[in-house]
Amino acid sequence: VQLQASGGGLVQAGDSLSLSCVASGRTFSIYAMAWFRQAPGKEREFVARMSWSPRNTYYADSVKGRFTISGDNAKNAVYLQMNSLKPEDTAIYYCAADVPPRAIMSSIRYQAAYDYWGQGTQVTVSS
Repeated sequence: VQLQASGGGLVQAGDSLSLSCVASGRTFSIYAMAWFRQAPGKEREFVARMSWSPRNTYYADSVKGRFTISGDNAKNAVYLQMNSLKPEDTAIYYCAADVPPRAIMSSIRYQAAYDYWGQGTQVTVSS
């Protein structure tokens, strides 16, 4: 499975931005996809996750109510709509895929639960 993330950029606080991640290869094996982010000098952290079937979503508390994860099965794509962006949202955003044996629920917020990673896309929010 290969993942290609795109859509990052430089925006002002309060603006919106949408990220995309397209999967290729053995996409039929993907159970769920997620977004993580890594700010300078910090560890990579969980942002959001969506399973394909059932279509369940999970969010980090820091983005709940502002970010929305969605997907398009036909395009093998997952999206992250980010609204009301804050300077603290500045980070490199990575998409990741969870393939069977799928991650147990207690682990979905950890990097180790994911088997494949995209290259990352930079999001910078100015104040």
